[in-house]
Amino acid sequence: MNKLIFANLLHRPLRSLISVSAVAIEVIMMLTIIAIMLGQLTGQKKLNNGIGADLIVRPGNATFFNGVSGAPISVKLADVLDKLPHVVVASPVITSLSMSDGLEVLWGIDYKTYSQLSPFVFLSGGPMSGPYDMIVDDVYAASGHGYHVGDTVMVLKHPFRIAGIYAHGKGGRRLISIVTMGELIGSEGRASAFYLKADRPENIKRIEDEILARPGMGSYQVMTMDEWLSLMTPDRIPALNTAIDVVIGIAVIIGFLVIFQSMYTSVLERTREIGILKSMGASQAAIVSVVLRETAVVAVGGVLVGVALSFVVKTFLAQRFPTLYLDMNWLLVTKGALIAFVGSLCGALYPAWMAARKDPIDALAYE
Repeated sequence: MNKLIFANLLHRPLRSLISVSAVAIEVIMMLTIIAIMLGQLTGQKKLNNGIGADLIVRPGNATFFNGVSGAPISVKLADVLDKLPHVVVASPVITSLSMSDGLEVLWGIDYKTYSQLSPFVFLSGGPMSGPYDMIVDDVYAASGHGYHVGDTVMVLKHPFRIAGIYAHGKGGRRLISIVTMGELIGSEGRASAFYLKADRPENIKRIEDEILARPGMGSYQVMTMDEWLSLMTPDRIPALNTAIDVVIGIAVIIGFLVIFQSMYTSVLERTREIGILKSMGASQAAIVSVVLRETAVVAVGGVLVGVALSFVVKTFLAQRFPTLYLDMNWLLVTKGALIAFVGSLCGALYPAWMAARKDPIDALAYE
């Protein structure tokens, strides 16, 4: 039977190749698109893991997305927070979502206090020295044709000089002065959030309680950085899980239909062959097994090709778009492979059932 299965696949090489390609495209579509979606969350976590803060203070109606909630808080709150007993430093930040040069969250920081949260590691150049200086991380510097210290880039239609390039993980790809950011977006003297550093880890809860106990601050969001980053999951983003399900559904339908058509045509072409097998005593289960095993070989081939090409696509996108994160982990790969494999077998169920029900006399007489 195994020889018969491979002989059938080799007898129609173009159809077999199309079937394998369909399953591979299904896998590539699922893995790549979902990896891009999930990568936006993973990217946010990686961008913020080097800030060095222990707590983040934000307005009560703020979402966990940076740049979406505006800058509604007075920057003077930093002086109040800085005077709390166990706060070492309080740094105000403005984050603003910009689509002028592609979708990006721009960051305005107070460099003096922000660098006290965790020192910048400069790979070249140094801190900002003027209102229209900026510093960029190494990932942004590697994007496009590459950026270097002294180059001029546009931010909100204003030219900025790159003063330094730092190791990524400090929140934003491009950081400018909070004063300049406030002027550019019409939020002078305002902030989107405050990052706090505690004197000791055991005092973090005390700081949180002290902030919420102050008059007028009971509605503020005060949480640790770990708590804030833990919110960045698909369940917290409206319609993201739905979008992922839609992508999976479309991919499965494509693979299902191609396999169904391929195996249905194959059964019709091999009617006499099926009749011979049944006249020799092959049971219905044996006929179904032949069709499903043939489909399984095609599905496994398609999955292997699809997974391999998905990593090729990931590598290409990472080199072409360095700022784009793709979260293509092995759990996602395993789920995608299983979905494609099961979907392919489901597409072959009806052709297999049709083949098993053929009357051997009619099948032998089939022209």
